[in-house]
Amino acid sequence: MSRLVFITLPVADLPKSTAFYSALGFDHNSQYSDDTASCIVVSDVIHVMLLTHAKFTSFTPKTICDTRTSTEMLVSLSCSSREEVDGLVAKALSAGGTTQGKPEDDAFMYQHDFSDPDGHQWGLFHMKAMPPQ
Repeated sequence: MSRLVFITLPVADLPKSTAFYSALGFDHNSQYSDDTASCIVVSDVIHVMLLTHAKFTSFTPKTICDTRTSTEMLVSLSCSSREEVDGLVAKALSAGGTTQGKPEDDAFMYQHDFSDPDGHQWGLFHMKAMPPQ
């Protein structure tokens, strides 16, 4: 059975965050969106739910992480090539995102990262050879 993955992120400015992820080339699913939430389709099985802070806190009693000083999690996303990694980072930067460093090219993997306007960090990678299972 395939499972869907929904990554839920709190955002300060819902329209700005929706525009950021759209600029990366991801689709917007309006069926699961309203003035408090925006559904971004990364792939057939991966979705990012962008929620206003008010909506996000209705799901948890915990404080929303201040991403300027703390990291709540790292989201890693595989890419089909080095060019796709570099292209997504370039799109993120031109849409208002940031990066923490330079690309890393290891013997088996190429990786680079970006953070969205709310500081949520995404690690992009292309594996030259899949590790044995």
